[in-house]
Amino acid sequence: MARRKWRKKESLETDIMELLNLTPMMDVFTVLVVFLLITAVFTSITIMDLSVPTSAGGSVSNRPNFAIEVIVRNSGLEIANGRSVEAAIPKKDGAYDLKKLSEILLRLKARYPEKEDATVLMEPKVEYDHLIQVMDTVRGAGVRAEGSREVEKVALFPKISIGDAP
Repeated sequence: MARRKWRKKESLETDIMELLNLTPMMDVFTVLVVFLLITAVFTSITIMDLSVPTSAGGSVSNRPNFAIEVIVRNSGLEIANGRSVEAAIPKKDGAYDLKKLSEILLRLKARYPEKEDATVLMEPKVEYDHLIQVMDTVRGAGVRAEGSREVEKVALFPKISIGDAP
């Protein structure tokens, strides 16, 4: 009698072990991991230093409250001073006129040489590539010296903040 109970117990353990066979599941996960590693896209991302606008709290400074804002809209570009729009540049042949933007920013840099920050605001429907082109134009411009054929890169407003257009 004691022997029979032992055999029942042994057969019950083997039934449970057959139900808990994890080998096929481990095989599936191994193949899945290999598949995901092979199909993963490894891209290089360029990191650009951007500043996020800080809160208005804190000490009050004596500096003039002048801000350079470049607003990228579907219809064209606008340059604002933080309160009102100073210049509007419509699209030229369906593309943004970055040369005109560069000229206006060069004049602003000549007026405010100590100013290094600017804000680029963008409407939600504008393509990301246009944002990058405008940011590159705001960061620097190519200037040709008088009597020279070489174009020199001049830093305009290297500290760029980005945001949504109003």
